[in-house]
Amino acid sequence: MTTTAGDFELTPDELRVVARYAADAAAALLPVFEAACPDDPRPRRALDAARTFVDGAPRTMLQRVTALDAHRAAATAPSESARLAAQAAGDAAAAAYLHPIAKAHQVGHILRAAASAARIAELAAGDDPAAGAAAVEAARARATPALVAVLLRYPPAPIGRSRQAALMSALDAALRG
Repeated sequence: MTTTAGDFELTPDELRVVARYAADAAAALLPVFEAACPDDPRPRRALDAARTFVDGAPRTMLQRVTALDAHRAAATAPSESARLAAQAAGDAAAAAYLHPIAKAHQVGHILRAAASAARIAELAAGDDPAAGAAAVEAARARATPALVAVLLRYPPAPIGRSRQAALMSALDAALRG
């Protein structure tokens, strides 16, 4: 089951590498969301769906549905940190459906969860950019050669206006460097 409806191919193993990277970032952030919204299970369900795929199950509607639900949870989160944590969980589940098209916005599906972790680190440190830079470096260090090989099939991350987008661009540049 190679995904080929695009500019190149992505194998299920490559999709699992991307989903694992996003899920690892999101797992570290889940407590941030759950502390702010203890009665909302949607991000945890998305992370569980991502892990199900990472662990070898086929991708199914479970990943799509829980990803959308986690993003809906993000929309009502009471803080930027909680919003980013819920988005990261949604991104982890959605990574199973990374599109094999050479468009810069696809890079977000690979790196946005790690960029969210960097932004949350900054916020936790009183909006200190050094904390974000350290988190970007940690995310760069945990990227596997297989993840970088997938990333390099895409154009560089788009330059966005948000701090999260700037951190994602910095991580993208570090991985391409």
